[in-house]
Order: sequence, then structure tokens, then C-alpha cells
Amino acid sequence: MYYITDANGNRTPALEGGSLAMIETLTADTTLTVEDSGKTFLLDATGEEILLPAVAVGLNYKFRVIAAVATTDWTIVAATDVIEGYADVNYATIVGANENTISLVAAAAIIGDEVELICDGTSWHASGHGSAAGSITF
Repeated sequence: MYYITDANGNRTPALEGGSLAMIETLTADTTLTVEDSGKTFLLDATGEEILLPAVAVGLNYKFRVIAAVATTDWTIVAATDVIEGYADVNYATIVGANENTISLVAAAAIIGDEVELICDGTSWHASGHGSAAGSITF
């Protein structure tokens, strides 16, 4: 079954069997839930803190910058050091091992930079890409 998200953020079955991405714009500090799994979060120019839920198999989230991050970093934070992965940043690979925070850095992250997280029940596996040097850090 396919679901759509209405204007109030409610998930409802799609009548025609189509598939629409679940997208939400973030403009404030946010604590993600299991119900948010599968969503793409659009990040505005003012960075905030995004708290990940406890690890659980299959949870997945995507974060995409939709306005140049101006003054404050967007941070994606796990409760413990369970973030593993990498980001390709300005043609260099930035590796994160046993981390608890990924930052989309103010004055460096631009439209289109993104990070995706997938959980195996033990760790958050991250991948991402950033256009400018220093735009994504672990």
C-alpha cells in the first residue's frame, strides 16, 4: 500500500496506488520518532538540532539542505557514539567512526547537500555529499 501525507502531516493511503515521497520541512529543533522513518527532511537556512531515536532495525531518514545554511549548523545527533559512515565533501571522503553528531555546517552547506542514515539495530550508517569544503562534518 502507498501512503501520502496531507497538508496537516497525516499519512493516509493513496487512492490511486501512486507513490509520493514523505517530505517534511524542518525549521526548529526536532526529535525524530519511529513514525518519521522513511521521510526526507528539508532543512532551511537556520540550523537546528535533530535528535535521532534509539537504534532499531530498518529506521531510515534523509536530510537535504534547501537553503544555504547561514548562521547556525544543522546537527543530527544520536544519544551515543553509534554513527558510522562517510560523506563525499568537495571531492574528499570524510569518514565518521563511533560518532554521535553529524553537522551540516553554517556558511559551508549549500542547497542540495544531503545526508542519509540507515539503522541496522546497532549503528546508524551514514552517507552523504556536500559541495563545499567543510560542509559536512562528523
